[in-house]
Amino acid sequence: MANADIIFTPDSDAGSISSDVAEYNGVLVTTQIPIRADGELELGDITSQCEATLQALKDALERAGSSMSRVLHLTIYLTDMADRAVFNEVYQRFFSKPWPVRAAVGVAALAFPGMRVEVTAMAAKG
Repeated sequence: MANADIIFTPDSDAGSISSDVAEYNGVLVTTQIPIRADGELELGDITSQCEATLQALKDALERAGSSMSRVLHLTIYLTDMADRAVFNEVYQRFFSKPWPVRAAVGVAALAFPGMRVEVTAMAAKG
């Protein structure tokens, strides 16, 4: 895509077919999965997966010049809506009032077997 007003930051995984962050007019969009700091996929219990996912989101936003406090909207994808309560507990460790606008969506499956959570966020830069 050749749009001078849109900036795409590549995913650190060389094999990825998705950008890590896209920026337009000071608004960033990023999608994160439960990746640990060592780059490995976290497929443990739902608490571990939620922590890894939100930490990956925090890291991606900070690399792009934003932060969790600048998140405007969050879409949460869960393979089991019963996991929403656990996600909410972890979420409250990463976010505070005023809460971002958000939606939780139940899905049949995610990109990798055993992966139970994924998030997409829109955040303001700065």
